[in-house]
Amino acid sequence: MSASELACVYSALILHDDGIPITADKMTKLIETAGVSVEPFWPGLFAKALESQDIASLISGAGAVGAAAPVAAAGGAAEEKVEEKKEEKKEEEEEESDEDMGFGLFD
Repeated sequence: MSASELACVYSALILHDDGIPITADKMTKLIETAGVSVEPFWPGLFAKALESQDIASLISGAGAVGAAAPVAAAGGAAEEKVEEKKEEKKEEEEEESDEDMGFGLFD
């Protein structure tokens, strides 16, 4: 995901969290305030895609359809990577605990 897309996603989430309607102008203002430069079409594209969506259901994962599906899919892929890393770490810990049977060198 590019920095422009992330800036638009974060600005939309901020506006939603504050209960402010998500418009291209408000997103642009937030993005500029953050000091991020984006192509001018991104905020309008996101605002148009999100105007008919229930943002709360997108956040919870219940309504990841339509134009916002790639954003939700990217979030799901990130979660899968985190879970894979947790599983790998857990497996490594299990291997280490299997090797250490509680016997010391000088017991």
